[in-house]
Amino acid sequence: MRILVVEDDPLLGDGLAAGLRQRGFDVDWMRDGIAAELALRAEPYAAVVLDLGLPRLDGLELLRRERAKGSRAPILVLTARDTIGDRVRGFDTGADDYVVKPVDLDELAARLRALIRRSRGEPAPVLALDALRLDPAARTVTFEGKPVDLQAREFNLLHEFMLHAGRVLTRSEIENRLYAYGEEIESNAVEVHVHHLRRKLAPGLIRTVRGVGYVMPRAHD
Repeated sequence: MRILVVEDDPLLGDGLAAGLRQRGFDVDWMRDGIAAELALRAEPYAAVVLDLGLPRLDGLELLRRERAKGSRAPILVLTARDTIGDRVRGFDTGADDYVVKPVDLDELAARLRALIRRSRGEPAPVLALDALRLDPAARTVTFEGKPVDLQAREFNLLHEFMLHAGRVLTRSEIENRLYAYGEEIESNAVEVHVHHLRRKLAPGLIRTVRGVGYVMPRAHD
């Protein structure tokens, strides 16, 4: 899941980005509100972690602009502003969650997973599709009751397919969801990851839609 972290403090921003990557997220990190706004125009982020005290464009104003444009991306405000009035303004402006610094990274990751699940209509913490089970928090997969060992990128790709079961994902969409901004992508990377998932799970689990992309059929399709 590709997320955007917006934090101007270099030490905190670096720690957040590194910690969330260790917990399975692909992270883009922006240090000011204008850069974040441009990134949000260009990429379909699964969620945003937003500081409020930002240079160039205040986080609350960025939040207001995103909601005014109709953006439905889950936005978690992470800030030192801790009064009730601050929280009320954050939620009334469009925040989906409001967390006061400092925050435990495991809790932050759990809150992000919950926001992303709800935004995609998946309230259950464990995703299930016929004999396939995926636990985003534990980062485990079982198929027909047996554990499946997946590399990090393979796990993230399977997660995306299960979240969007029944819908064709283009190669460009997959790359945008799996790789952070500026990260080098091999020309056949998506094909390789799909091949590995088919080999480790079942050949027919992910179907190729020629000239378009890939789809994981819904249960019993």
